[in-house]
Amino acid sequence: MSLPYRIAADHVRLSVRLTPNGGRDAIEGVEVNGDGEAYVKVRVTAVPEKGKANKALIALLAKRLGMAKSSIEITSGDTARQKNLRLDGEPEVLIAKLTALLSG
Repeated sequence: MSLPYRIAADHVRLSVRLTPNGGRDAIEGVEVNGDGEAYVKVRVTAVPEKGKANKALIALLAKRLGMAKSSIEITSGDTARQKNLRLDGEPEVLIAKLTALLSG
């Protein structure tokens, strides 16, 4: 199974598919698209206007991973559902937190 993240020296790149107006804020696990690329499926109640859904995504991930919102940045896909995020921090710690979050 492919993983929804890539490890770098001082951060982790995370692939996410965001569903705004999703009825609840939830991280729903890992899925694989038609190209075989894995991503984390996330839904938020915020609307996709003026960056509200992106802010809700960052807030949800920061809370669930126990990290500062300022340590999470959307690097691509600002206006798309498919997004790539940069999670700043020690990669081993971040991977452990992501693994716990996605397996629970």
